[in-house]
Amino acid sequence: MTNIPVTTWSLEQTAPSDVLPAAAPEGDVRIVRSEAPSPEFSRFLYASVGGDIRWVDRLVWPYARWQEYLARPGVETWVAYERGTPAGYVELDPQDDGVVEIAYFGLIPAFRGRRIGGHLLSYGAARAWDLAERWPGLPETKRVWLHTCSLDGEHAMDNYLRRGFKLFDTKVEERPEVTAPGPWPGAYSV
Repeated sequence: MTNIPVTTWSLEQTAPSDVLPAAAPEGDVRIVRSEAPSPEFSRFLYASVGGDIRWVDRLVWPYARWQEYLARPGVETWVAYERGTPAGYVELDPQDDGVVEIAYFGLIPAFRGRRIGGHLLSYGAARAWDLAERWPGLPETKRVWLHTCSLDGEHAMDNYLRRGFKLFDTKVEERPEVTAPGPWPGAYSV
């Protein structure tokens, strides 16, 4: 297997005022919290959004691991819908000491380039900042962070910076090159 260099950038916001909103996209776009933990739906979003950009880590998760992860207090999935169809999502993962990670964020390829991503990211970041209001017992959010890498979409880093995230770490490492699996097994085979 061939290794390739991958650059990973970590970004953060340290105050709610860091969130820079994006203009709402035109048309019928809504962002809704998926309140009933559903491994099937979460795996669908993960595979559909990340299938063309090599998101593979969670594809091997068994059902029970999805259930366990989604049942953790404060884990939230916010889904953007365009005319009733899932277009993308942002997943919030609370960590220790008031830190919230935007664990996953992105759009299904057919919905990219429609100005949904900036709106979804700023909305998701705002929900990370007010997470404790929906989850009694969680500490107030003090920091929101995420990471992106050179394998992600070409506009990812620009979107993060335009939404008020600041770079705090950069790492370059060799990783095994993996084939983008597509949104379902065999999606890219001929």
